[in-house]
Amino acid sequence: MDEWPAGGSELSDNPAEERWQLLLDAVVGMADLGLDELLSRIVTVAADLAGARYVALGVLGDEPDRRLRSLVTHGISAAEQARIPRPPDGRGLLGLLIDHPEPLRLHDIAAHPTSSGFPSGHPPMRSFLGVPIRIRDKVFGTLYLTEKVGAGDFTEGDEQIVVALAAAAGVAVENARLHEEAARRERWLAAGAELTALLLRPETDATALQILADRARELGGADVAWVAAGPDDAHLALQVVSGMPATPERMAGLDLSRSLARSVVRSGMPITVEDLAADERALDVAEKLGWDPLGPAVVVPLRSSAGIEGVVALAWRRDAQRVDVDLDTALPTMFAEQAALALHVARARRDQERLLLLEDRDRIARDLHDLVIQRLFATGLTLQGAGRLQDPDQVRLRLDQAVDDIDATIRDIRRTIFALGSMEVSTDIRSAVAEVVDRAAGTMKFRPELRFEGAVHSRISDAVAPDVLAVLTEALSNAARHARPSSCLVELSVDDGIRLRVVDDGDGMPERVAESGLANMRRRAEQRGGSLTITSTREKGTELVWWVPGDGS
Repeated sequence: MDEWPAGGSELSDNPAEERWQLLLDAVVGMADLGLDELLSRIVTVAADLAGARYVALGVLGDEPDRRLRSLVTHGISAAEQARIPRPPDGRGLLGLLIDHPEPLRLHDIAAHPTSSGFPSGHPPMRSFLGVPIRIRDKVFGTLYLTEKVGAGDFTEGDEQIVVALAAAAGVAVENARLHEEAARRERWLAAGAELTALLLRPETDATALQILADRARELGGADVAWVAAGPDDAHLALQVVSGMPATPERMAGLDLSRSLARSVVRSGMPITVEDLAADERALDVAEKLGWDPLGPAVVVPLRSSAGIEGVVALAWRRDAQRVDVDLDTALPTMFAEQAALALHVARARRDQERLLLLEDRDRIARDLHDLVIQRLFATGLTLQGAGRLQDPDQVRLRLDQAVDDIDATIRDIRRTIFALGSMEVSTDIRSAVAEVVDRAAGTMKFRPELRFEGAVHSRISDAVAPDVLAVLTEALSNAARHARPSSCLVELSVDDGIRLRVVDDGDGMPERVAESGLANMRRRAEQRGGSLTITSTREKGTELVWWVPGDGS
């Protein structure tokens, strides 16, 4: 037989006051412990006080049937626990103490009518003592002591001192929970303020939801977090995931029409579940995306003054041994509302910046018309008048004046081009690419399909953005003028580098073609250590792939 770890010491010969002094010392030592450490300390002290070989503290869940949410054990090694196929869930004799929280002593567990036996691999146990732990008037959990050291039964004195320990433990647990709740609230509040400042930065626009999911998962101690959003509850889509792998294609293919996310968006109220896979209202995201099974989950609304735009979900792996799962929705809800407000303010500010940009472009257009075009018109009149002059000196004077006017006009045009170029770089690359595609739609008589993959906004620097836009413009222009396609795909992705892919189903390229525009595209790639690849088949279309490494800078 294996050597069992010592679960307690024989105290039956000790005077009663010595045990009570041991209890007092133990209670004093619990004052500054965190909740997890405190629960482990309680089962150790219970084993010592009552001389029990095995002790477990079952923490009750908040669901209506009040089964065990977690179990803290003493006396059973990790290897022995691994041999037990499933942890107790609070049925049978354990459930009796949950339903009737009163002290209970037994000579033989198996002889009790509610006993359901032990699973395979479980150590043999006979003598038993069970005592509830209360916090105020609510039962927090139950202490289960088995196998009295010395092969006897637990005594009335054992019961009395364990009841006293349970009473002291209830106070200690409440204090520890209040302390942890205060610390947790402080962390959520500080993180909310930090997140707000971060989301208001222009450079985080494209990664805002990912930052939100990452921070929420970290604060909640969850195994996975995700954000689902959409224009309304009927068009919700999984936007980002934190803590588990998920490709954009698989996220886009997830149907959220019947999910907790939609229920939260429609009702505006947060939802908690103990088992995500077992809840009839829930979509089992873990099963759909190939993750480990998920149990407890919290789903809270992303609510701002503009309404509910989506949800933030936190979930934990299905693990009955965990005691750190916090299903309180108050703090995640507050955090999500603060984040939603920051996102709304950031979008409003960027819309205002874009409006100012458009107004500035209108001003430049007016300047071009009022200054440049009018000056060119006046220069033309000057040259036209010079043709009627007979005096060579007068002709020369008119020509010199025209040259000066043209030079001044060129300088104005260069300033305008520089201003437009600077604004184009400063705008969101997604919007700029979409504008190029929209312009091409007017020539092609249809709008090319547009796709983005990866962190396009944050990974494409201001230095390389003009090259991306120039190459895309040239590629779409070539397709429209020479290929006569009926469909076209534009795909801009960022993974091991920046890749722009343009595919059409047109006539294809001839074997020999003048590479003026293509040479410029190839030069732009090679200057940044990249490449241009063109695959074309007559009457089957053309695929152009322009690639530069890293962020292209």
